[in-house]
This record gives sequence, structure tokens and C-alpha cells, in this order.
Amino acid sequence: MSAPVKILLQTTIPPIADDWSIARFSMLRDHLAGLAGDDGAPVFEVTARDRSAPGAPDPVLSTLDRSDYAALWLFAVDTGDGLTAEDCAAIGRFRRSGGGLLVTRDHMDLGCSVCSLGGVGAAHFFHSHNPDPEEDRRVDDDRETGGIRWPNYHSGANGDYQEIAILGDVHPVLRDAEAPGGLIRFLPAHPHEGAVGAPADDPSARVVAMGTSKASGRAFNIAVAFEPSEQGGPAWAESTFHHFADYNWDPASGCPSFVSEAPGHGLAASPEARASVRNYARNLALWLAGRLPIDAQARRRDRELDEALKETFPASDPPAIY
Repeated sequence: MSAPVKILLQTTIPPIADDWSIARFSMLRDHLAGLAGDDGAPVFEVTARDRSAPGAPDPVLSTLDRSDYAALWLFAVDTGDGLTAEDCAAIGRFRRSGGGLLVTRDHMDLGCSVCSLGGVGAAHFFHSHNPDPEEDRRVDDDRETGGIRWPNYHSGANGDYQEIAILGDVHPVLRDAEAPGGLIRFLPAHPHEGAVGAPADDPSARVVAMGTSKASGRAFNIAVAFEPSEQGGPAWAESTFHHFADYNWDPASGCPSFVSEAPGHGLAASPEARASVRNYARNLALWLAGRLPIDAQARRRDRELDEALKETFPASDPPAIY
């Protein structure tokens, strides 16, 4: 029986009840903690915490490289002061030593403290910090929520789900043997998702999933994968932490008082979408911890399919989007 893998779920704010503190990610915590291996033993030992008071190094984040955690899930829910230089330096050392790292944020400048992180931080675009290099994307997408500016892609109501498009070679995180077609198809929706993209100077990074705005019809990036490389362990940049929040998995769990949009109930009505969301979180946890094996047979099938498509379609045709 192998020991469970230690993973840390961490926000960038103190434990404020009327905010997106770690208590609002309890369903994710319980889901990951409840996963069991073939021997019935838990796969993960999950620690979920908020940061200490802002302005000083966090006692856990600033020493992360000296811990025995295999992966950090960082929920950047701050307005700019969520990480200190000491926190960022330790997170960087942690990843360079092989640790897994998820960094996720939300609309406009929410979570912009991650810009101080090397590597994965550069994958996050904000309104006032590290704006999207595609200037035509610096426009408001969701126009219904006053005061929230770009990036704010409208993928649907909290509590509903969106269908995603998978780009290029299917990433192992996006495979789902239980789903029709063997792929993750659905993630929670959110009225104003943030923006992510693969840094041009990092060959280990690529966009692996996209969504489509229900407001403008425009496609936007949902996830960027960083493969293990000389830069460090596996990493993932996600467009919004709402893909993992209790309120988006079940609106009945409640939300902070400043949330003004009416929720939807599409996810509750779709067993297939709920399974997709949970399997996505499971796969992501396993991959970040180095426990998700690459399916050699699936890779071979992908290559065979690619060769067949090349014979069927002219080289000028655009690549398939799954």
C-alpha cells in the first residue's frame, strides 16, 4: 500500500467568510480526498487553507520548496496583494524541483498577484497587468455585469455548464474513459472568465482546451498545459477558479454577497456534465502529482488517426478541433 500523495489547495486571501476563501472549495477538497486506489487506500492527502495576513510571507507558501507536497493548487482570488516576493520565490523553487502547479484566477485583475510568478504566471492575462498580446481581445465580452471589464468571457451562468473544445493532441488530463468519445466535454460555466495563453518563449506550454462565449460567440482559452521540462514539473494555467468552486458545482452551497448574477441549474440536471467536471478534477490532480500515466495505446491511436486524416484531407485544411 503506497502512501497518499500530499497536495495543497491554497487561496491568496485570508479566511474571509464573505469572499472566495478556501471554505468555498470544499466539494473539490472532499472529492479529491475521497479518491481511492485499487487497494481501497486514499490516493491523496489534501490540505486546504487560506493564506495568512497579507503583507508578510505566508508560512506555508514561502517554505513550499522545503515541504513534502507533490502539487500546489493556487486559487488566486486576491485583488493584487495575494503573494509576496518570498512566496513567489519558494513556489518557483518548488516547481523547479519537480512539484506540480495549478494557477487559476478570474476576470479583469482578480488574482493579478500571480503575475509575479515565473513561468506559469506569464500565461495569465489581466486588465492592468500583462494584458493579452492580441490587442483585439482587450474588449469587454460580458456586458451585463457593471464594473467588470475585460477579460471577462461569458461562458454561461454560475451553476450551468459549458461544452469545451479540445485542441491538438488530446492531453491526458482531458481523457475520460467513462464518457462518450472518451473525452472530457464539459466544465462549469461562469459569466466572466479570465484570459490565459501559452507564453511564446516557453516550448513546454500549449493551449489544450477552449470555450465559446455565449455573449459574443468568440472562442477563448480555458487551459494551458506546461509539460514537465527543464523549467520544472507539470503545471496548468486555468481561466477561472470558478471551474472548481462549490457555488459553480452546486449553487445551493451559496456565494459571497457581492455576486449579483442569477445562477443557473444546468449542471444539477446533467449527470454526464457532473461526471465530466469531477473526472477533470481527478485527472488534473493525478497529472500534477505525476500519477496520471500517458496512455501509449491512445497516443498510437491518435497518430494513426492523424495519418488517416492527412490522406483524406488536403494539407491546406485547418487542423481538427476535437
